[in-house]
Amino acid sequence: MVDSHTDPACNGCAWGMKHSSHYCGFVSVVRRLRRGDKVLKMLFPVNLSFVLLPKGMPGGDMAKPLLGRRNMESNPDLAATAGRTIGILGSGDFARSLATRLVYSGFQVVVGSRNPKRCAGLFPSAAEVTAQVDAVKKTNVIFVAVFREHYSTLCDLTDELAGKILVDVSNNTEINHHKESNAEYLASLFPACTVVKGFNVISAWTLQSGPRDGNKQVLICCDNQEAKRTVTEIAQVMGFAPLDMGSLSSACEIENIPLRLLPAWKIPVFLALGLFLCFYTYNFIRQVLHPYIWEQKNKFYKIPVEVVNSTLPCVAYVMLSLVYLPGVLAASFQLRYGTKYRRFPDWLDQWLQHRKQIGLLSFFCAALHAVYSLCLPMRRSHRYQLINAAVKQVMEKKTDAWIEEEVWRMEIYVSFGIMALGLLSLLAITSLPSIANSLNWREFSFIQSTLGFIALVVSTLHTLTFGWTKAFDENQYKFYLPPSYTLTLLVPCTVILAKIFFYLPCIHQRLRRIRNGWEKGRYVKFTLPSATGEYSSGESSSNV
Repeated sequence: MVDSHTDPACNGCAWGMKHSSHYCGFVSVVRRLRRGDKVLKMLFPVNLSFVLLPKGMPGGDMAKPLLGRRNMESNPDLAATAGRTIGILGSGDFARSLATRLVYSGFQVVVGSRNPKRCAGLFPSAAEVTAQVDAVKKTNVIFVAVFREHYSTLCDLTDELAGKILVDVSNNTEINHHKESNAEYLASLFPACTVVKGFNVISAWTLQSGPRDGNKQVLICCDNQEAKRTVTEIAQVMGFAPLDMGSLSSACEIENIPLRLLPAWKIPVFLALGLFLCFYTYNFIRQVLHPYIWEQKNKFYKIPVEVVNSTLPCVAYVMLSLVYLPGVLAASFQLRYGTKYRRFPDWLDQWLQHRKQIGLLSFFCAALHAVYSLCLPMRRSHRYQLINAAVKQVMEKKTDAWIEEEVWRMEIYVSFGIMALGLLSLLAITSLPSIANSLNWREFSFIQSTLGFIALVVSTLHTLTFGWTKAFDENQYKFYLPPSYTLTLLVPCTVILAKIFFYLPCIHQRLRRIRNGWEKGRYVKFTLPSATGEYSSGESSSNV
């Protein structure tokens, strides 16, 4: 039986939770213990600093501590850090999320605002919202959660901020928008303070949901090692993974990171778009333009679906081969110079670094091709063609349109396509960081290298069974242009033949020696004792 009650100061009552009146008493005791009530500390000597008192959130991830008590007790420095007071200047979305996460991580939080009365309801009840001057006086570590343009409004607090640690969490609106970083500008305004750049790559959503649902890394830079260590410990208590980026001069690079839009995808995306446009134009000329000019047939209805569906597999197939082509070039480079210590050309090095993105785009195009292929029978044009073919068969008095060769070709073609898509799906899934981190190096290498090469071979068989004898049919050459699938075979077949060449015993052994550190033209001279005695003057030598 629950002894229900109503108390506007109780979080449970505010949320309409049915709970015992003892709940409010427990909450009151915990809050008084956190404020340092000496009488209650004598009655309750246990540590209740990690008991979470959520406001506006009766349960969920936000009410769960990111670090367990066992982890805290094993590190005395983190346990001492968790109980300290942290200040926040600002009352925006990021400041509110930061204050909430700090409170639920066991910190005492004081928020400085220009309008404390208006903003008090936006923050957790455990956080003290007061004027900026009063907030600065109560702590030595202060998060500056205001825009760069408003830094000057803090100049009135110069004397109060002297000797304190200021954590700049701001970002710019454009890359390299200013000559100096926001953190360096803040340090110039307050030379008596120690400025630390950090938490700017963490979003408000990540602070609310915890690092389980977002990036765990917190990039930190500062010229003062002690201040950097303090902020690092705060990040660790909050459950994040701090990463030391060096001195404050690195702040400009850190501030540019959140502004970059998929920097590693720029070249692969442009490559995929370029291949798509080339193959689309090629297929448009063959499938639409040629019938219109030579046969006066209107085939423009093929543009939205059929031409696109003919282009997507070409792009996916070529992109998949481009994933393994740089590995072939790198192996050839090592065999040519007989060493693994010679640096690859910059273009090859960049190519090797973008293989993951190229492979994922290949999978994306292959998946779209599968969806488009399934939708082909749904088109009205396909239904009309099917009816016309049936009427033509009746007019010609054909009772059986079965062609054994075509039946087998299509069965094999579809089967190879399904297998290729399945292997590409496996490659795409294992390239995700969460999956890749659960695999050891041998497992990851087997999937990405061995199964990836098998996927390329199966895709080649899929392409060959699609083309079958079309390459030898002169009617398939439109404007003397060969079928598009013959063009896509050039790069993949080159990669497959090169891989087979590298698997030859003599080549494979030499390549393995090079990758184990052997270098051509360099040897070690060993001196062996003669047969007359181990320490006799006669010697023989051997070069390796």
